[in-house]
Amino acid sequence: MNLTRSLVEAKADEYREREPLYPVEREAVETLPRALETGEYGRRDVEWVVQWYYRRFLGAVANAERRDREAAFRRNAFEDVREAIGDVATTDDPGRRIDRLTDLEGVDVPVASAFAFFADPERSIVVGEREWTVLSECGELDDPYPDPPSVAAYERYLETCRSLADRLECDAWTLYRALWRLWKDRAERESGESEAGDPP
Repeated sequence: MNLTRSLVEAKADEYREREPLYPVEREAVETLPRALETGEYGRRDVEWVVQWYYRRFLGAVANAERRDREAAFRRNAFEDVREAIGDVATTDDPGRRIDRLTDLEGVDVPVASAFAFFADPERSIVVGEREWTVLSECGELDDPYPDPPSVAAYERYLETCRSLADRLECDAWTLYRALWRLWKDRAERESGESEAGDPP
């Protein structure tokens, strides 16, 4: 499958119509970049980013794992979180941004990429197995999803996504929505094939 501009636009629109978290995500995309840049945010705002990373899977991540990760992040002193986000705002280097954020408890590379995404949804994109798998199957990435991804793997992923977004003339937020829906299509096809192969 080739990722074309028309396909990405159609799937991004489909995301808006079918994904239950879209309204709150849209609000965050509109408000968090400015808030994170100026420091005008509270503890709940940054906790929401961590919660969003896991809860967007709508139950596919075990509740115990999700709660453990969220609890780990809450153990960070808020001033440490503010300092890390402030440091991130001073550099344009994606790898350094992710590396700095992973100094925080409960923040691995994927969660750090969620912070980067909401800080700059036009040029940064969250990384996860679903998004990576679609890009790999479309021939945009050579390797399967590295679980967990390293900072270097994230940098390769981001470079690929930015190049693709430039080629398709869309922002990272649009590309993210399209990749997410393409993964859902893939999962539905595999589920249908599995059911078709079940004995009567």
